[in-house]
Amino acid sequence: MRDEVRVTIGADEDLVSARAEARALADHLGFSRTDATLIATAISEIARNIVVHVGTGEIVLRAIEDERRRGLAVIAHDAGPGIRDVQAALRDGYAGDSGLGLGLPGARRLMDEFEIVSEPGCGTTVTMTKWHMLDELEMLRERRRRG
Repeated sequence: MRDEVRVTIGADEDLVSARAEARALADHLGFSRTDATLIATAISEIARNIVVHVGTGEIVLRAIEDERRRGLAVIAHDAGPGIRDVQAALRDGYAGDSGLGLGLPGARRLMDEFEIVSEPGCGTTVTMTKWHMLDELEMLRERRRRG
């Protein structure tokens, strides 16, 4: 299993690929089915925003870890017009009724970490991470694997 996956987003069908890749990586990293579903739902919202508001972009899925946890980082980037008022876009009810109705605020609630950087005329990058805390057995396996 690769520790990084890139999915080009340009149509609704690409949301299915991005969700499937995220579920596969989440499974590989030891996430529960529930957490994998939360990650996939957040990706759906962000990818749908790319399709509706920009047309094309990319989602990068990256495995990350530290001593006590594993994470799945999702980096969504587009080169669109940017978001004029990021704080307003992060409030519930700001956007229209496309997607699953969660939008940026919903994606932020589903993930453990969420950051958005947007500059008018230069595009938007959303970085969000879901963490899985390692239990004692998993930490022991990691220590042995590392030598």
